[in-house]
Amino acid sequence: MATMKNKSMGIDIGISELNRKKIAEGLCNLLADSYTLYLMTHNFHWNVKGPQFNTLHNMFMAQYSEQWIALDTIAERIRALGYPAPGTYGEFVKRATIKEIKGVPKAEEMIRHLVKAQEATAKTARKLFPVVAIANDQPTADVLTQRLDIHEKTAWMLRSLLED
Repeated sequence: MATMKNKSMGIDIGISELNRKKIAEGLCNLLADSYTLYLMTHNFHWNVKGPQFNTLHNMFMAQYSEQWIALDTIAERIRALGYPAPGTYGEFVKRATIKEIKGVPKAEEMIRHLVKAQEATAKTARKLFPVVAIANDQPTADVLTQRLDIHEKTAWMLRSLLED
């Protein structure tokens, strides 16, 4: 019986290696922002208090639950393009545009931080569209469109809590 050597197959999906690499890099940045946003939202869920406790506690839980699922979607797209997905705090800190919040802010400040973090994540996703369009990469465009829809809608809903 002949032994088979462990050879990896090349990827031939109609997107050049250079474009796959550029798209994967952008998705790695999106994953870092998304994970940082997830962590911030979960932290605020645990630590929110005040008159809006129940509303915010439940809202934050719905948001971080949705974000958790999105992390897998983004990471799996990176893998489908043939690149490793980052998965360490150190890697996320290097790539993320969202900065860690120190301490436990009051509920209204939590909302403000989350609006900014949602918008930052949307901007990270939007930056990737030109490369995705050139590469004719519809699956990544679909992921980006879905993420933009969620982040922009969530930012609007959070922002609405701050209006009179």
